[in-house]
Amino acid sequence: MNEFLRIFLPTYFIVYFGIAFVAKSVIVAKRIGKNPLVLPKDDSAYGLIGFYFKLTLIFMFIYVLLFAFIPSLYDKFLPIQQLEILTIKYIGLGFLGFALIWTIIAQDHMKNSWRIGIDTETKTELITSGLFQFSRNPIFFGMILSLVGLFLTTPNALTTIFLILGYVLIQIQIRLEEEFLTNQHGQKYMTYKQKVRRLI
Repeated sequence: MNEFLRIFLPTYFIVYFGIAFVAKSVIVAKRIGKNPLVLPKDDSAYGLIGFYFKLTLIFMFIYVLLFAFIPSLYDKFLPIQQLEILTIKYIGLGFLGFALIWTIIAQDHMKNSWRIGIDTETKTELITSGLFQFSRNPIFFGMILSLVGLFLTTPNALTTIFLILGYVLIQIQIRLEEEFLTNQHGQKYMTYKQKVRRLI
């Protein structure tokens, strides 16, 4: 299984971020005439969250590359032996596969409202259909599932940190975005919040 994972994990994350973020950003940018990447680069709390989130993603990708090309390093990451079970690894693969499909579908449902960050310059449409009927933040939910999948396929101290840190940063980002959407859409968003759960 580990031989398969050494090929699968780097490929998966290249596909996941390539399709779900890079390709989607290019498509939306062409449609709306502006870059949908609107994360701030200033020293604000919001900018700091974006910085740490990007840093976490970079370290995750470095990790899967090290796992793929220098397998002897894996023991240095303090593997959790109790979870090094084939069944758990298959469950992790299931999470990863589901997360990819779920995220792509959710992004498609967002249409031109897709942004990476909070767009304070453009009033975007409030999306409440498709997967947004079941989750106010389906893309973030998909990202959390991918973190769980990475942890279950390679359970160790490093992927535990990625899971915890990623989850905390996502929860903070969700609250920042929900505050913005409340201000932008008012009662319409408040009504939506009462009907649909934050994640699932």
